[in-house]
Amino acid sequence: MAQDPIAVVLAAGRGTRMKSDLPKVLFPVLGRPMIHWVLDSLQRASFFKQIVVVGYRAEDVKTELSGREGVDFALQADQLGTGHAVAQCRSLLQDHDGPVLVVAGDSPLIQTESIMQLLQQFRSQDYSCLLGTLIKDDPTGLGRIVRDSSGKFASIVEHKDATEDQRAIREVNMSTYLFDCQDLLWALSQLGNSNSQGEYYLTDCPGILLAAGKRVDAVSVLKPCESLSINTIDELGLVEAQMRKLGYRDFR
Repeated sequence: MAQDPIAVVLAAGRGTRMKSDLPKVLFPVLGRPMIHWVLDSLQRASFFKQIVVVGYRAEDVKTELSGREGVDFALQADQLGTGHAVAQCRSLLQDHDGPVLVVAGDSPLIQTESIMQLLQQFRSQDYSCLLGTLIKDDPTGLGRIVRDSSGKFASIVEHKDATEDQRAIREVNMSTYLFDCQDLLWALSQLGNSNSQGEYYLTDCPGILLAAGKRVDAVSVLKPCESLSINTIDELGLVEAQMRKLGYRDFR
């Protein structure tokens, strides 16, 4: 159905900090490739169509996910940023009129309840973009959610660019976005790469839509455990410990 939600899962990276040639999303977490935990949570939240953006060792990721229903793939041959990654899904999204969720494939603690709450809020008003955010006691290193005097979303400011007052903000961006599909595709077409990395950032899309007069906001529906993603072996250990504490099944 054209109005059914679609999820885009970013899974193209190599994960060099894991010190292995294995694609990061295939690293086992509790004995199971981490991306399965992400896709399971999304499916339970009624995202029955999932587009996985692959890149590094793409065929290995495709083979691992070949037995899952509702999964399509988009190839990001060159790693040119998160906005560029989502743009590779254009042909799979161009006829879609419903919501599109964008999440990272290296966050196996993504919670079904959080995604369902975000989707419910998104559908309650005519949103162009709604960010799922987190209130974090120590937000160091994370992008801050800046709000205007009425409490509405104003911008995302990265830690390195934040003023002293902005660094005191505890609401952070966790790269969890719901977009109106057609608005997302338009915003992606407006992205530039005039930054130090020469990349196209998805984080610029909410601001582009806001400047165009679209309804953009952020809601802190994410749970503390969802702040844990996996970039290193140490972080993998922390995630596994948290999953055991929450009662996740161990496949080993």
